[in-house]
Amino acid sequence: MTESTGTTELALAPAVVEEFLQTLIKALRAHQLYLPNNPVYQRAVETFRAAFPPIWAVLPELVLDVYESELRWAGLVVYSQTNRSESIAWILYKDGVRSVTFLPGVEEEEIIGLLDVLHRARNLQAEDSDDLLTLLWEKDFQLIRYAAQDLLTEGSGPPPGAPTGGPPPAKEARFVRQTLQEDIGDTSGHSADAGAGEEAAPRREGVVSTEDFDTTLYFLDETEVAYLKQEVTREYTQDLRRNVLAMIFDVLELQPYPTVRAELISIIDSFLPYLLGAGDFASVAYVLREVKVVLERAREVLPEHRKALEDLPGRLSKKDTLGQLLQSLDEAQAQPPAEELAELFGELRGEALPTMFAWLPRLTNASVREVLGVSVRRLATAHVDRVVEAIGGADPAVVSEAVALTGKLKLQQAVPALVAVAASHAERTIRLATVQALAEIGSPGAMQGLERTLEDDDREVRLAAVRILGQRKYRAALGRISGLVQGKDVRGRDLTEMMAFFEAYGALVGEAGIGILAGMLNSGGFLKKKESAETRACAAMALGRIGSPAALDALRMSAEAKEPLVRNAVNRALRGGTGMGA
Repeated sequence: MTESTGTTELALAPAVVEEFLQTLIKALRAHQLYLPNNPVYQRAVETFRAAFPPIWAVLPELVLDVYESELRWAGLVVYSQTNRSESIAWILYKDGVRSVTFLPGVEEEEIIGLLDVLHRARNLQAEDSDDLLTLLWEKDFQLIRYAAQDLLTEGSGPPPGAPTGGPPPAKEARFVRQTLQEDIGDTSGHSADAGAGEEAAPRREGVVSTEDFDTTLYFLDETEVAYLKQEVTREYTQDLRRNVLAMIFDVLELQPYPTVRAELISIIDSFLPYLLGAGDFASVAYVLREVKVVLERAREVLPEHRKALEDLPGRLSKKDTLGQLLQSLDEAQAQPPAEELAELFGELRGEALPTMFAWLPRLTNASVREVLGVSVRRLATAHVDRVVEAIGGADPAVVSEAVALTGKLKLQQAVPALVAVAASHAERTIRLATVQALAEIGSPGAMQGLERTLEDDDREVRLAAVRILGQRKYRAALGRISGLVQGKDVRGRDLTEMMAFFEAYGALVGEAGIGILAGMLNSGGFLKKKESAETRACAAMALGRIGSPAALDALRMSAEAKEPLVRNAVNRALRGGTGMGA
C-alpha cells in the first residue's frame, strides 16, 4: 500500500517514521536516566530496535533532513520540537548537521553509540572543545551517515542566534586566547614568545602594564590586595548551579505568564536527571524544597502547572528511580557527604518506603545505610499506612524490614497487620520477627495477638511467645497456658519448650497453682500414677518461679528424688536458680 503526497507515491507511511523517532526520543531519555543494566533502559532500547524492521521492509535506507526545529523525510515533517532544550533536531542543526542516513543493520550494531553521542552532545558546555561532529567522528559509524555544512559557508549565513563574525563557536575560546596573546603578551609587557636572553619587544601604544603603577601613589596596598583575592576566591567557589536554580525559581514565582512558567517547569524537569547523574544531591533537595515554596507563594498557577510541580518530588520516590539512585550510591567509590544524603532523602515521600525497605538489607555501604535508616524511620512515623501496606506485601525482604521497624517505633496502628502476619505468613523467620515486634509494642492488642501464637506450628515461634508472656506477666494468657500445661499437648514436646511453658504458668498463676504443680512434682504413691521425670522437673521450676513459702515446702518434699533430672531441678528452684522471683 502506498501513500500519495503531491505527485509522489510514498512506499512508507509517514506515521511509521514518526513512530520511529518517538521511540528514539524515549530511548534517549532512558539513556539519560538509567544505567545499562536497568530493565527500563533495556526495554526502551529493545523498543527502539523494533522500530527499524518495518522501515527496512520497504526502504533500502532512511534519510532524514535536519532543520532548526524539525526533521523531514521525503519532504514531510515527521518530527517537530520548538523547545531547544528538548529538541533532537536542534542538537544536530546547531553543529552543522543537515541530513542523517540510517542503513540496515544499524539497530544491532550502532544505536547504543548513537544514543551516547546525542546524550553527550546535549550536555556539552560552552567551554568544551568538542562538538557533535567531533563526537560522531570518534565513533566512526559505518551504518550511520551524515552530511554537515560549515556554519560560516552556509548559503544563508550563520543560523539564528550564532555569532555574525569570527571563528565557529567550537573554536571561539582558542581564537580569543590567541588574539589576546598577540595583542598584549604577558603581564610585564613582553611578548609571550620572547626568549629569556632576547631584548624585550617595544610595547604597543595603549597597552597597560602593572609595572606602570608599582610603588606609585595609587598602587593597591596589602589590605586591598587581600580583599580582591578574597572576592575572587568567593566568586570562583560559589555554587553556580544553586544560583541558576534560584533565579529560575524566582522567575517562576513572580512571572504569572503561562508560557514562561511552562518553559521554566520544562527546564527544571530536565535538570533533575542531570543533577542526579552529577551526584549533586544537595541541589536536587534544594529543587524539591523550592517547588513546595513556589506552590505556596506563586499567584495564578494553572492546574496543569501545579500538577507538574507537585509530581517532581514524586518522581524521585518512584521505585525505578529511587532503586537506581540507591544502587549508584552503594557502588560509588567516592560518597557524597552524609549531610547531602540526609537532605536528599528528607524530600522523599511515603510511597518510597517499600523501595527503601527492600534496599536497606542489601546496602553494603555503612554510611548510606545509616542515613537511609534515619529517613526510613522519619517516613514510617509520618506514613504509618504505607508501613501497614508493606507489612501485608508479597516481598519477604520488604515485609521483614517493615515488621522490624514497626517494633522499634512502637507503631500501635500496625498491630492488626502484625497479628495477621503472625497468624498466616508462610515464612517462620517473619512470624518470629512479628512476635518480637508485638512484644516491643506491648499494648493490650499486641499482647492478645502474641497469645494467639502459642499454638503456632513452629517451635521457635511458640517458645519466643510464651517466654515473653511469662516475663511480661500477661495474666490474660493464663487460661490458654494453663490448658496447655495441664493437658497432654505440651508433655510431648522437648524439655526446653516444656520448661518455658511451666515457668510462664508459674509466673502467671501464683499461689493458686501450688496445688496443681505440687501434685505433679510429688506424684506417685499408693494407686497414683507417677508423672514423668521431665514433667516433675518442669513443675519444680514452676514452683520456684512462684517462690512462696508453700511453694518451697512442696519443693523440699522432692529434694531427695531418685531421678537426677528432678533432683537438680528442685535444688535449682530452692536456690532461686530461675532468677525471676515471685
